[in-house]
Amino acid sequence: MNDREKLHLEEQIEDLESRKGQHTELVTVMIPAGFNIHAVTNQLEAERSTAENIKSKATRTAVIDAINMIIRELKKYKQTPKNGLALFAGNVSEKEGSSDIQIWAIEPPKLLKVRIYRCDKTFVVEPLKEMLQTEEVYGLLAIDRQEATIGILEGKKIEVIRRLTSGVPGKVRAGGQSAARFSRITEGLAKEFFRRVAQAMKEIFFDMPRLKGIIIGGPIPTKEEFLEEGELVTKLKEKVIAVKDIGYVDEHGLRLLVESSQEDIAEQEIIKEKKILERFFNMLGKDKSKTAYGKDKVNLALERGAVDTLLISKALEKKEIAEYEKKAENIGASVYIISLETQEGEQFYNITKGIGAILRFALE
Repeated sequence: MNDREKLHLEEQIEDLESRKGQHTELVTVMIPAGFNIHAVTNQLEAERSTAENIKSKATRTAVIDAINMIIRELKKYKQTPKNGLALFAGNVSEKEGSSDIQIWAIEPPKLLKVRIYRCDKTFVVEPLKEMLQTEEVYGLLAIDRQEATIGILEGKKIEVIRRLTSGVPGKVRAGGQSAARFSRITEGLAKEFFRRVAQAMKEIFFDMPRLKGIIIGGPIPTKEEFLEEGELVTKLKEKVIAVKDIGYVDEHGLRLLVESSQEDIAEQEIIKEKKILERFFNMLGKDKSKTAYGKDKVNLALERGAVDTLLISKALEKKEIAEYEKKAENIGASVYIISLETQEGEQFYNITKGIGAILRFALE
């Protein structure tokens, strides 16, 4: 699912969630990929007969009308679309006693795996929401002997999950036997800290189904000592895909960890976004004539067919984003939706006011 498909699905879900029925008169039908669409039509005809027994006349009429509308929609299809089909119909009037039967038919951008028929006061959208989840999540650990920050990278978002401190004292001057004793104490505290970090990672990551890998960062040699002495369970140790040298172990350290691991997680959304923005800003500095930003210049470039790659900030209004997408599609330009969850995304919005382009040729 690309950025455009994801944004469109988000809008559809938001619209459906805003619809409320006065009673249990909103009908949700989901047909999984590969399922016989004609069998669903037959099921709905049986459900229509059952609906005749609903006591409330208004609810009965609304449910039957919704089912009839879905059946008519299904007859337009010879077979179930390749990813399945989700249909939503019902009385969405906000006024008690009035009728406004509407229908939505969504061919999802990813495989629909569930079969659903339900009447309720709200539409069932959870299976569509699950499609918006990033398929792959990376665990992050930034650690030194004083503190550790555990986080996750999901899509374009870096999130801090837990912070831990060790109680290991910093460097102090001590001589003779006191120096040896101090060293034993600090080593014991460090090992206990590593053990607590490993336990926290187990609690967070062990049963995380979408965890693809773990990246660990910190100063030399602490991160290596943690892997050797931290008692990290084998399942998680096998998930470690990179160990990086970084100088910070707070939230900033997690961002540095992701930046230093670009080759290891090249297909992750945040890295793809960083690379396209890096390309845009490099061209803006070195060959400004092959870029455009701001609504006036970008619109002119689109009108002349000069846009190769269009960058749109998610901060723009949804209607405006859709209009730009259509213009780009008409001239065969690529489109990237830029988030506000990264520093680069914020910088792009601040400089361009939300719209920029890499051009095929310079505008006169």
